[in-house]
Amino acid sequence: VAGYKYRHWHPTRRRLIFNAMLETSPLRTALLEATLSLVPFEGWNLRTLERAAHQCGQDTAALHRLFPRGVEDMLDYFSQEMDRRMLDHLATIELPRMKIRQRIAAAVRARLEAMEPYKEAERRAVAHFALPTRAPQALALLYRTVDAMWRAAGDTSTDFNFYTKRLLLAKVQTSTLLYWLSDTSDSHADSWAFLERRIENVMQIQKWKAQAGQWFSDLAPQMKTGMRWF
Repeated sequence: VAGYKYRHWHPTRRRLIFNAMLETSPLRTALLEATLSLVPFEGWNLRTLERAAHQCGQDTAALHRLFPRGVEDMLDYFSQEMDRRMLDHLATIELPRMKIRQRIAAAVRARLEAMEPYKEAERRAVAHFALPTRAPQALALLYRTVDAMWRAAGDTSTDFNFYTKRLLLAKVQTSTLLYWLSDTSDSHADSWAFLERRIENVMQIQKWKAQAGQWFSDLAPQMKTGMRWF
C-alpha cells in the first residue's frame, strides 16, 4: 500500500494535486481501532484521537508522528483500511466469471460490509464531511474508493469512459451508503435490493450512451452529405 498516490482537487490552487497514502502499520491500525471504538460517543475530533492513543499506550507525540494532520489523517486511514478489506474480500471470489454489473455490486457490498462493525463511526464521518470546507477530502476519498472498485472489476479504460465510469459509480456508492446507514432490515437486505436498482439505473444510462453513440455515428455521413448543399 505504501507509495500509492491519489489525486484530489485543491480548493485554492484550482487543480488536482497528489497525496501519498499513509503506510499501513500495526500501530496505526491499532490506533484506528481504538479511535473507532470511541467515535460513536465522542465524535471525530482531536480529543478522541488522544484518548485512543492513551488506550494504546502512546503519547501525543507518537500520535502526531503517525497522523500528522490529526483527524484528517485518521479519516483517510479509516477509508484506506476499509478499501483494503474490500479488496481482500474481492480477491477471494471469482470476479472474472461474473458480469461487470455483478462485479461492481460485489465491490460496493464488500465495502459496506467491511464497515459493518463501525457503522456508527461511519455515520459520524458522513456528518463530519458535510461541511463545505471538508468536501475536497471527502471527494478524494470517494474517488480513491471507486477507482479501486473499478480496477478490481478489471477496468482498463483510459479514455473519457475512465471518468464517466467513476462518476457513475460514485453516485451509486454514495446513495447506497446513505441508504445503508439508515437500513434496519435483516442482514441489510433492503440495502442490497436498493443497490441492485441503482446499478440497473446506471446500466440503462450506459446502454443509452452506446445507442446514442451509434446513432451519431450513423448520422455523421448524412450530415456531411447534407452540408455540401450549403
